Amino acid sequence: MSQISTKLLERFSNDFAQLLETEYEYNVIVKVDKQNFKLHSQVLYQRSSFFRQELTTATKKNNIIEITLTDTSVEDFKILIKYIYTGTIPLEEVEPSFIFDLLVPSKKLGLAELVEYIQSYLIDNKAFWLRLKFTQVYSTIFQDNNLKALQTFCTDILAKHPNLIFDSKDFTSIQENALVTLLKRDDLQIEESEIWDKVIQWGKAKTPDLPFELKQWTEKNFLDLKNTLSKCIPLIRYFQMSGEEILAKVKPYRQILGFNLWDDISTRFMAPNAPISSTILPARKKIPIQLPVREVPVREIHFINSSSIINDEHFAEISSWIDRRSSIYEVTKIPYKFNLLLRGSRDGFTREAFHQLCDNLPGTIVVIKVNGTNGILGGYNPLVWTSNNPLEWFTTKDSFIFSLKTQNLPNSILSRIKHANQVIGCANYCGPVFGSTFSMINDSKRWYYAYNNTHYEKPLGSKKKSWLFIDEFEVFQVLKY
Repeated sequence: MSQISTKLLERFSNDFAQLLETEYEYNVIVKVDKQNFKLHSQVLYQRSSFFRQELTTATKKNNIIEITLTDTSVEDFKILIKYIYTGTIPLEEVEPSFIFDLLVPSKKLGLAELVEYIQSYLIDNKAFWLRLKFTQVYSTIFQDNNLKALQTFCTDILAKHPNLIFDSKDFTSIQENALVTLLKRDDLQIEESEIWDKVIQWGKAKTPDLPFELKQWTEKNFLDLKNTLSKCIPLIRYFQMSGEEILAKVKPYRQILGFNLWDDISTRFMAPNAPISSTILPARKKIPIQLPVREVPVREIHFINSSSIINDEHFAEISSWIDRRSSIYEVTKIPYKFNLLLRGSRDGFTREAFHQLCDNLPGTIVVIKVNGTNGILGGYNPLVWTSNNPLEWFTTKDSFIFSLKTQNLPNSILSRIKHANQVIGCANYCGPVFGSTFSMINDSKRWYYAYNNTHYEKPLGSKKKSWLFIDEFEVFQVLKY
């Protein structure tokens, strides 16, 4: 678009903004909560399908049409009515939660193009917030089938990391269409028997008056559960489960499957080559966990530093440690992209924020800036973080912890592991844990460091044991070019 065209559109938008502000020759009053908005029927009719319908059926009183708008806040309506008049909406100036909340009233007012734009804006610019508030977002977007872009965004994430919703305390409250959409995915990364367990859990929560003990269930109880799960039952890959899993988990609920399906399942395990009438869905595709690779020609590599804690030279040093090089990479030849997943000052210093944004992503660097000393400590986890309970330990030979060069520390300190066992600890009640040496214990800016010569080679400072109060906390996923 030419510069002159842009200026003309800006002038056009400003003129209608003044019309909205001056209320010149208004003929419509829209009541929102306790506030009245004096508006113009021609603009409302042309720009909003909701108002078009209201104006068509409304009656005038003293040449004024009154419309009462419910279930919409004054703050939301101020932004939406300005969009209706001017075609502009200042999303850069408001919080992601407010932007997300605009989706429902935008849909109500029939602003389909704005609904699409808000979804794209959130996905392109506020993806970190969508992941941080994943359960809230996921449970909301499936209440309206017009939010396809966000539904696809969330389902793509869940296919790779289903525990984000399956292990959530709000799992049983998700919409049926959300669960069905997820079960249809051929790339859902979870064992089929666990999917079955979760489907049964969801079905029980949605079916009233079921006895706690299965042995007390009546034929009606099984029928009620079958009706609740009618859209889910055909999507389970029964023929991809082991005989032991079928016997232990599916057989107790065989009445909800129907006679033909249960008979075919039994037949397949007793006589694998015997013909059956039930549809055999393909096994779900398993995606191996590995360090992602970005196919970029070397000549196009330009390192971008997204950290507020460490500089380019620090990233070059960390990259060298990952590759076990004897010399440090030049900044212009760093072979990795460091994708910022979490920043404490932006996303929160809590364990929930850490697990929401960083779990199940292979190859991560954790860095903290220590209060008072400005020291920079961190660690590298080549595996994934998970939300286990109780604490679960993982084995690797490639993890390391470090202290980076600063004004107070003339040289960086690299401390590699001595014994591969119990190097990475994962639990839902704490953040990242590097052996018994370096860890985020709880929801605070306080970390724990204790060098005991067990897991890592060198101490990171003069103190062998201390609590560290931090100013900033960042986590990056390491992506290889």
